[in-house]
Parts: sequence; structure tokens; C-alpha cells
Amino acid sequence: MKYASTFTPYRPSLTSAQRMARSTKEASVYLQSNSAMAALMPALARLSSLQKACKASLPSMFETCEILQFESGQLVMSAPNAALAARLKQLLPRLQDRLQKDGWQVNSIRIKVQVGKIAAPPPVPKRVLELPSTAVTSFAELSTALEDTPRNQALKDAIDAMVRRRTART
Repeated sequence: MKYASTFTPYRPSLTSAQRMARSTKEASVYLQSNSAMAALMPALARLSSLQKACKASLPSMFETCEILQFESGQLVMSAPNAALAARLKQLLPRLQDRLQKDGWQVNSIRIKVQVGKIAAPPPVPKRVLELPSTAVTSFAELSTALEDTPRNQALKDAIDAMVRRRTART
């Protein structure tokens, strides 16, 4: 009597980019299948390409700024805080000229401050101080050379702890 095989071939899991592409494709298929949503697709594509044109024209510090609306030649952009909005306002004439050269009929640009979730800055990697072995031995000698007084005890304890940590690493 033969039994069904329980062997299943290895299939690597999808990468995050592949999952994103699949979910984007599924979302666009869904939007196109619904007639009311399908009418929005050209507007979304237009705003997406305008967003890309703006990002290409602006310095990287403005990557959090987004297009909110573009109607009748008026572009409305969002900025996450007032300071970035003020800096962006200084660049508006240059951005408008650049967009007009790219074929966008932008007559005016408005900025709205929309405070959202503030992204935490990336953590700063800890800097580990590497001491040569001669320095560690010198600290050990210093600890033994110090007088045993209550005044020096905290310093001796700190030096001894540092020497123990450094010798444990090697």
C-alpha cells in the first residue's frame, strides 16, 4: 500500500519588496475592478508622478513633504512642521519654475502644516572605546599603586571594574 508523500518542496519566503509589489498589484487590481474606484486611478497616477517630480526637484530634507491636492493649477503640499514649511516656502519659486519646465501647469503653491506622527531619528551607534592591552595593564598597575584610603576606594573600584571588563573581552 502506498502512502501519499508528506514531502513539501522548499519555497523561499518573499522579500519585503516582493510582498510590497504583490500587495500594490492586488490593490490596483481591486481598484480597477470597482468602477467608482477605477475613475480615481488616473488622478492617483497623476498625483504620484507629480510627487516624484517634486521629490526630484527638492533637497532630501523635504522628503517628508507630500502632495495633498492639485486642482486648477494650484498645488497644495503638506509639511510635517512649521520650520520645514518655512524652509520650503523659500524654495517655492524655484520648485514652481522646475515643475513648469517639466510640463506641469502650476500657477501657485500653498503649504499646509500637518503635524503627524514624528519619526524618531535613527539610533546613533554606540562608540566603543578600544584600549590597547598596555593601557589596561597600566590601569591595573595604577589600581594597585593607589593607597588604600576611603577617599581612593571609589576610584580603585572603578578602575578595577574597567580592567575586569576589558580583560573579559580579550
